[in-house]
Amino acid sequence: MNAKYQGLLICFMLYTIAFIVGIYATNQTLATHQWIIVSIAHLAATCVVFAGSFIYKNSSLYDPFWSVVPAPIAIYLAFWPESITINYEKIILVLIPVLFWSLRLTWNWAKKWEGLIEEDFRYVNLKKGSKAKVAFIDFFGIHIFPTFQVNLSLLPIYYVLAVPTNEVNLAMYLASSFTFLAVLLETIADKQMYAFAKNPNNKGTTMRQGLWKYSRHPNYLGEVSFWLGLYFMALSAGSSPSWLFICPLSMYLMFALVTCRMMDNRSLARRSDYAEYMKNTSQLFLWPPKSN
Repeated sequence: MNAKYQGLLICFMLYTIAFIVGIYATNQTLATHQWIIVSIAHLAATCVVFAGSFIYKNSSLYDPFWSVVPAPIAIYLAFWPESITINYEKIILVLIPVLFWSLRLTWNWAKKWEGLIEEDFRYVNLKKGSKAKVAFIDFFGIHIFPTFQVNLSLLPIYYVLAVPTNEVNLAMYLASSFTFLAVLLETIADKQMYAFAKNPNNKGTTMRQGLWKYSRHPNYLGEVSFWLGLYFMALSAGSSPSWLFICPLSMYLMFALVTCRMMDNRSLARRSDYAEYMKNTSQLFLWPPKSN
């Protein structure tokens, strides 16, 4: 068995254990609020994945957790809602974009990951210093923080699925369509970059074609828009608290201030033409490039 398939098998087994531990945690908790129960399960599963990352000395085992976990959470909220009442029309509008996003992003990761011989450069750069510092960053920065971010950003679907709301309306259909289109945007951007990177003639050069002509990170624009779409669905349901805008806003800030900058710095170090591209091209939003 080559390194890639061995790594995928280990990851699958680790996530199976994490899923079982998450379910066990929900059965042991004294909490009654459904989102608190979900959060406890999410955190317990994260700790299992962290243990695997620590044992195998590779935090990339956590990578697919971002896209895998929202699927069972959404299914749980849909079919075991806090309100007892199940609205199948609403379930379809939520689950189609969420499951599409989850399956596509997880497959995209599995296709690219080379196995335990490869660790995301961002994790490698973060895990420098004393053993205590590395352990702290690995647990809280690489595992717990993204789990908290995903958990927070998933909260809008709780207000759509778990809480009694008005009947499905046109706004919810539009919000669901927006969310689905966001995943399509991310898919197209990833496919364009994959085709570009696959061509050996493009090695060391910057992608400036398709969506990448108008944004340095159109794939991340699709990702941020997906989470924004979940918020729009909560708004359309008419049951969301006023502070819920924090959910998509925090996701946007994470990508705009952290993730995009890390990717830009890496590209600046690897591509001689990237500084000029960076100067003339929008960071996230699709916008015509500046003329030289």
